[in-house]
Amino acid sequence: MQPLNVLIVGASGGIGSALSQHILTHTNANVFATYRSAQLRVQHARLRWYALDVTAENDYGSLTMSLNVEVDHLDWVINCVGALSINEQTPEKNIKAVTSNNLMTSIQVNTMPTLLLAKHVLPFLRRSDAPRFATISARVGSIDDNELGGWYSYRCSKAALNMALKNISIEWGRLMKRSCTIALHPGTTDTELSLPFQANVPEKQLFAPDKTAGLLFHILENLRPEDNGRFIAYDGSDIGW
Repeated sequence: MQPLNVLIVGASGGIGSALSQHILTHTNANVFATYRSAQLRVQHARLRWYALDVTAENDYGSLTMSLNVEVDHLDWVINCVGALSINEQTPEKNIKAVTSNNLMTSIQVNTMPTLLLAKHVLPFLRRSDAPRFATISARVGSIDDNELGGWYSYRCSKAALNMALKNISIEWGRLMKRSCTIALHPGTTDTELSLPFQANVPEKQLFAPDKTAGLLFHILENLRPEDNGRFIAYDGSDIGW
């Protein structure tokens, strides 16, 4: 069996880095990893690094040109990019704190990259026998699950992300019968993103990045075409959209 070709966008972040390492350690997959400004020092014979600004569409074209030199297809594409605090401001507690700049920046970082990524990697996924496309979302992006309110920009950007993934799953479900497109909720993970909010998280509910990576990998490796279009939590349970 040929090794998987896996593209991980945002592999220099906490979850992306841990997921890359987990895949390299536990499989024989080739990992193609992106970073924005600081490439990690992690090196491996089956790991290739590429610079990518997820907010700049031209960068996606450059990425796919580079990938074309390495591979003819991708089996898994995983987007781990996300931002909670925008412009050094914590999430809004009330409507008075909402600004157009923070809202648009949140959408630019949390929503748009998945759409641009899907647009540019489609030719690679179409050549896979079992293509998988996943983005790290968040439970707070669920409209059904929202009982606390607040965090306007982040919630809105993740809800929009979820709609984008649902749309992609429908289109690609027709185009690629064996494909599976999903949203993933990783739980609260000990990363830079969650650091300002960890004081209120019960100890057993704050996951180390390597634990989160293992849980998400277990979901990804067991996906079937019937799972297409799901919003899945780290424990394998469904989250209402």
